[in-house]
Amino acid sequence: MEDEVRSAMGEVLIRPWQVLELIDEVQRLGLGHRFEEDILEALERIVSSIGLDNIIAASPQKCGLVFKLFRQHGFEVSQDIFSHLMDENGEFIPTIQSDTKGIMSLYEASFLTFDGENILQIAKPFIIKCLKHIMAKEDCSLSEEVNHVLELPQHYRPPRLEARWYIEACKKTRGDNDFLLELATLDFNMVQSLYQKELQEVSRWWKDIRLADKLNFVKDRLVECYFWAAGVTPQPQLSKARIALTKVSALISTIDDIYDVYGSPNELHLFTNVVKKWDLDGVKDLPDYMKICFLALYNTVNELGDDTVKEQGVNSIPILAKKWADMCEAFLVEATWSNKKVTPPLKVYLENAWVSASGSVILSHAYFLITQNITNEALDALQNNNDLLRWSSMIFRLCNDLATFKAELERGETANSILCHMQESGHLEDDSRDYIRYLRDEAWKNLNKNKTSDNISLFGKPFIEAAINLARISECTYRHGDGVGAPDIKSKNRVLSLIIQPLSLHGQE
Repeated sequence: MEDEVRSAMGEVLIRPWQVLELIDEVQRLGLGHRFEEDILEALERIVSSIGLDNIIAASPQKCGLVFKLFRQHGFEVSQDIFSHLMDENGEFIPTIQSDTKGIMSLYEASFLTFDGENILQIAKPFIIKCLKHIMAKEDCSLSEEVNHVLELPQHYRPPRLEARWYIEACKKTRGDNDFLLELATLDFNMVQSLYQKELQEVSRWWKDIRLADKLNFVKDRLVECYFWAAGVTPQPQLSKARIALTKVSALISTIDDIYDVYGSPNELHLFTNVVKKWDLDGVKDLPDYMKICFLALYNTVNELGDDTVKEQGVNSIPILAKKWADMCEAFLVEATWSNKKVTPPLKVYLENAWVSASGSVILSHAYFLITQNITNEALDALQNNNDLLRWSSMIFRLCNDLATFKAELERGETANSILCHMQESGHLEDDSRDYIRYLRDEAWKNLNKNKTSDNISLFGKPFIEAAINLARISECTYRHGDGVGAPDIKSKNRVLSLIIQPLSLHGQE
């Protein structure tokens, strides 16, 4: 099966459009990890031997597909390719309204734009209107897919969840007798089986350290933490990273609960100082529940750091310890605001909140876990909070705020981006929500721009993908509420579909 796909991709100079469509299909089916080198080689051959300008046609579907695929893989592609679809007044030609797949392609492409690129942004209301009109047609075979795309755009979906949905959707229209669908189904179930074994392993670790047992105020969200780890590093070869990131996320959740719901102001200052010193000498001054937590943190992070020393000769512990200290300091700032009933200006809040979101901690650990050739330049970029970390974490924070605002308000918390904007601007909640969504969309544009050849050279492609995947899992988890702190039936079904429920093969479970 794999050989047949590779053979088809090898015909890129003969059938470039068909190969691009095949690459898109392979990626959406969750098979991209099997053909990474083949996909990159095909795209490079198009750029070097054909040129993007020579394959662009006045087709919305083709323009959107080229823009999406080449942007996804870090190639330079200009928004000017959409000029083929515009009239002399700079507006999209009316005939594209009847092109359902073309409109969907343009919509998906619009989520990969950079700051300052306005062609698709100006056209987006028109595109959404067209999609909603398509959904209203009872005879439209693509209405289910359009609804799925509008609910959560493809660029925002974690790859393995997108794969599951797309495989099931394709089976409804193409049946089981399609070798690519068969390969995707087998691959999905094999990866899911691996996920189950990893969850069993990390569950034993969680049970052994007994944090949930000893600290009765802590939310036991280990499965949700694993779901996050699988969202950030979904590729099957990154098993070690998923297990470690689940541990990291579980510790973040525990420490967050200490700052949010349990620790006194004095205790929180003590704990923050101990984390900053990263030294066991200070543990004696902590209350017992904090001793248990810090020892679990210290031992886990040092163990992960020791592995990096053994495997690559790089001591990651100073960088990782600093990331945990920065996050705890940000937690302390928020706890102080809450204790003193202070609502800071939005700019002040966000400068602290992107750190407290914990994305930088997660991604810094991920770098050491998935990178084969660690460089001093990349370590400097990690320490200085490269924009890749910052914008991914900002999306994480804003998605979280949009989902948790009401619950936080009911608990008496005073610092959330929506509340900060309401107080600063005098706007009502709905208007402030719209503004925070705008900030989130702008953060996505900045994150997209960081998926460049320079950053790929600096960090490596796996880490770039992890940063984007962190933003994606944030969008997915917080789209319809707090999928971590208060998971609803949709959240639980997402976990089941990714980790527990296998895909049927030829109608059989």
